[in-house]
Amino acid sequence: MNDLIALIKKTLFVPIHPAGLPFIGIFVVVALVLSMLGEIAGFIGLILVLWCVYFFRNPVRVTPVREGLIVSPADGIVQMIVEAVLPPELDDCKGQGDALCDAEKVTRVSVFLNVFDVHINRIPADGEIKKVVYRPGKFFNASLDKASVDNERSTVLMKLNGYDSSVAFVQIAGLVARRIICKLTVGQSVNAGSVYGLIRFGSRVDIFLPPGVAPLVSVGQRMTGGETVIADFKSDELAREGKVMT
Repeated sequence: MNDLIALIKKTLFVPIHPAGLPFIGIFVVVALVLSMLGEIAGFIGLILVLWCVYFFRNPVRVTPVREGLIVSPADGIVQMIVEAVLPPELDDCKGQGDALCDAEKVTRVSVFLNVFDVHINRIPADGEIKKVVYRPGKFFNASLDKASVDNERSTVLMKLNGYDSSVAFVQIAGLVARRIICKLTVGQSVNAGSVYGLIRFGSRVDIFLPPGVAPLVSVGQRMTGGETVIADFKSDELAREGKVMT
């Protein structure tokens, strides 16, 4: 019985990110107005309130802490794994002996979040923040490849503890997402799995890995932010292939 109660609490009573509280309040007011119009309208309002609470949930995560591991910064589906150039806002980091910055092309893993995913973003590894750049842009569908270049985004360059390389991770706004929140500052020391921001209402997060570090996930695989290992700097394993199983 105690295990059942604990499971119910874990499932239903999930912490809410503070950024969601104003939205939840607005949805509650709308629900109250709808309830005055009739039972059906009131029920729809209640559903909207519950969905808003669900959207801004901030569940507890268990993060692997071994040096060299890179964990997913977001919940969602691995939409693409491609060779790509770094975002242009990181061009000035070249020539400083950083394996990621000095490479012509690197591996980009893109995680797509739908409106039902947890939208809290988490730090992928222990390190120091070297650069944070917010760039206004368009709001193409985040599933499109051009969203990495054209869409509104917030780019973070982080030097990994114990390595002569950085990783970069980028919050990308989507067709519905209109607000990116990133709480990081240059020079800040951060730990893997820590919450650093969120994107409201559907989006994408890209993570850039330096040459020689193969992704350990496959296209179509579901990510759990702060838990799923995307790559391992200590591994010499080749990139994995996925197989759809029924």
